[in-house]
Amino acid sequence: MTEHIVRAFEEELVSLGEKIAQMGGTVEKQLAEAIDALDRRDSELAEKVISDDKTADAFEQQIEEQAILMIVRRQPMALDLREIMAAIRVSAELERIGDLAKNVAKRVLAIGGEVQPKRLIRGVEHMSQLAMEQLKNVLDAFSQRDAEKAMEVWRRDEEIDAMYTSLFRELLTYMMEDPRKITACTHLLFAAKNVERIGDHATNIAEMVYYLVHGEALTDQRPKGDETSTTAIPYPVPEE
Repeated sequence: MTEHIVRAFEEELVSLGEKIAQMGGTVEKQLAEAIDALDRRDSELAEKVISDDKTADAFEQQIEEQAILMIVRRQPMALDLREIMAAIRVSAELERIGDLAKNVAKRVLAIGGEVQPKRLIRGVEHMSQLAMEQLKNVLDAFSQRDAEKAMEVWRRDEEIDAMYTSLFRELLTYMMEDPRKITACTHLLFAAKNVERIGDHATNIAEMVYYLVHGEALTDQRPKGDETSTTAIPYPVPEE
């Protein structure tokens, strides 16, 4: 009987892990399509990203319900309990990443057909490529229970922050040079901020992997490269 219970619990853990992997794949696709829609100003694809977000929401609900049932039925302890709690936390982070990808798609609709400088779009794309790489790597780290790989993701978060700071300053300068572009550039700036936040959520998952493997929270201060909160907005000096 005990062997049967253990085997059944292990199968439930495998099932939970499979759902996390499926949800991760769904969210990765959402983000890739949102950035593609931004690059091509593809309203139809943006609408699809927004509509598809409900799939990630459904995955999170399924994972949470299954995890709670496992806790009630099995009353796990130590590593087993950490496994279940990590699944709940990771699914919540993935759901939020899906929301941020949806927000990028909404910015595509807001910008519409207005022409944007290609270099600024490329800046957001470059950030997004790194964010997608971070997301893929941290999901691999979670599935492999690889704390060191998770820490590599954790350490690289400041690269996305630094990209966002650079793009933030460039967008401000562009808006000052051509006030007609303020609205469109503002939407692009919000899209970039959403991508930066996706990097933060990938880092949150990395910290959860560390906790899952080591049984203790990561106490090191998270590296940050976002300086926009301290960046002075360079208002033009009026002519005398």
